[in-house]
Amino acid sequence: MRKLNLSLFALAVIFAVSCGKKTPSGELVGVQERPRWNGINPFGMVYVPSGSTNLGQADQDFFNTNVQRTQTVSISGFYMDDTEITNNEYRQFVFWVRDSLAHAALGHFQESEDGTTELIDWEQEIDWEDETLADLNFAGADAFKGVTELDTRKFVYEWEWKDWQMAAHARGIKRSNIIHKEKTNVYPDTLCWIRDYTYSYNEPLTRNYFSHPAFDDYPVVGINWNQARAFCYWRTLLWNSFKAEDEPNSEEFRLPLESEWEWAARGGQELSMYPWGSYYTRNAKGCLLANFKPGRGNYPEDGGMHTVKADAYFPNEYGLYNMAGNVAEWTETAYQDNARNFVHDLNPDVKYDARPEDPEAFKRKVVRGGSWKDIGYYLQCGTRNWEFQDTSKSYIGFRTVLSFLGRSANDF
Repeated sequence: MRKLNLSLFALAVIFAVSCGKKTPSGELVGVQERPRWNGINPFGMVYVPSGSTNLGQADQDFFNTNVQRTQTVSISGFYMDDTEITNNEYRQFVFWVRDSLAHAALGHFQESEDGTTELIDWEQEIDWEDETLADLNFAGADAFKGVTELDTRKFVYEWEWKDWQMAAHARGIKRSNIIHKEKTNVYPDTLCWIRDYTYSYNEPLTRNYFSHPAFDDYPVVGINWNQARAFCYWRTLLWNSFKAEDEPNSEEFRLPLESEWEWAARGGQELSMYPWGSYYTRNAKGCLLANFKPGRGNYPEDGGMHTVKADAYFPNEYGLYNMAGNVAEWTETAYQDNARNFVHDLNPDVKYDARPEDPEAFKRKVVRGGSWKDIGYYLQCGTRNWEFQDTSKSYIGFRTVLSFLGRSANDF
């Protein structure tokens, strides 16, 4: 009887262990009950499939052979905003920063579920007449006509990023050394409309372009490279804050690589000069196909005196609007004249974290697509251009991308 009891006990232990780990017969089946991943479909973004293409000018450009030489590369699939980020979309970011500063000043906090940190209580109302918020306003001689106005110079956002290149190449480095913390003023530089042009009356655009509802659906401008990256960080936090508890994080929103941008602009048409696929900036009826500077400066001929709505004109084959003209767009990539001579042919990119003491040439970032004030040459898919990362212009905006995880059925 004692032997029988021991045998029954041993069987019970074996059964419990096998059920608990769910590894019947000792087979290798992997960790069970992993979070399910069915992919995502972000609002306002389109999928750009994986593929291979020739980067560079469709026609030979003898004066820029070393800068824009062709290179065959392969690009992984990703999501991309179908339009440039608009004033109203970027305003959501600005208002989030504004309101977070107000909530903090008013002491609107609540404890996290584990009781270890204090979080902003977004449910509480903000009384903008409260004297506690006076520090956020222009005061004294800075007030104009006695009107209370928020001092947008104080709209500073704190964010951080990881230096994966340093992590990969520096053995034994502390994790804290690869985490970089930044403080960025997020309000667009509206004065760029005046500063960019000499002897030109653009004050109405300075006063109204970002703030007036007439321009809500126009691309945001006056954004430097760091502000665009801060927006990407915030958008990632916003996205992850509304996902289900058991849903894994997606990749982070970011600026497109230069190679990704050109691949997306071509819309699957490998040798096309422009996103619409032809060798001309006009269609068969003589209508201009993008917002740029035609001829010798007949700006309104294409339908826009300056910028136009972000979804104006026809999209390319991937469903992307204004990949040529309207506003040029920031990319993630650092500008190197001869980059095509040394970058890899798999998702090519050049990264460099420019420091304040670095030469100005090290602070150049690639911008693509041409703008409303550029001639047709800069609208070509293969034309490269650059701007300093700490510079904001009235003709440079941005759009974001999100790397696709897994292999899409659309990838061949």
